[in-house]
Amino acid sequence: MIQGVRGIIFDCDGVLLDSRPANLAYYNAVLTQMGVAAIAADDGELSQLCHTAASSQVFAVLLGEERVEDAMARAAALDFRQFLPYLTPEPGVSETLGALQKRYPLALATNRTRGVESLLAHFGLDGYFRAVVTSSDVARPKPAPDMLKLAGASLGLEPAELLFVGDSPVDREAARQAGIPFAAYKDGVTGDVSVGSFSDLLTLLGG
Repeated sequence: MIQGVRGIIFDCDGVLLDSRPANLAYYNAVLTQMGVAAIAADDGELSQLCHTAASSQVFAVLLGEERVEDAMARAAALDFRQFLPYLTPEPGVSETLGALQKRYPLALATNRTRGVESLLAHFGLDGYFRAVVTSSDVARPKPAPDMLKLAGASLGLEPAELLFVGDSPVDREAARQAGIPFAAYKDGVTGDVSVGSFSDLLTLLGG
């Protein structure tokens, strides 16, 4: 059990939703339009980049800075609904968020840039969060702390009163810079505490 938590911030991809196949399909759709080879699912480094970084950062690495604006425009024109079949909610996510919402204000901090509200609504997760912060809302996406600081301020809480649940080194670094305790979800990263499931998270918080 962890003490002193008064509010919880969640990452989206890899925490609320298993989104690796969807993220890869999204970026590959843009790469294909631009005549660039698709990223393979077993390309660990680039696949992880597509899963954790903001779109502008991903395109800068994959295409070079000079092509980012074109790539972002093409990405904005995509209908995100085509990628919904590739997304799967994590087991127990709705039940856990519902239980936690009764005890804590919740926020979401994601490097996604658009369509987050529609995505949450599609999976019935839109009613749980008091604040939703995306990379479009801040000057710097994660791993900078801007997003977490804004989410915490939106909940009216100090960093030490929060817990950030994420699944990547990018999330961990953002939490470190923001001064927020970090709960590592599953085994992709280490944290101040680790949870393997949403059931584990409830147990950690005394639920």
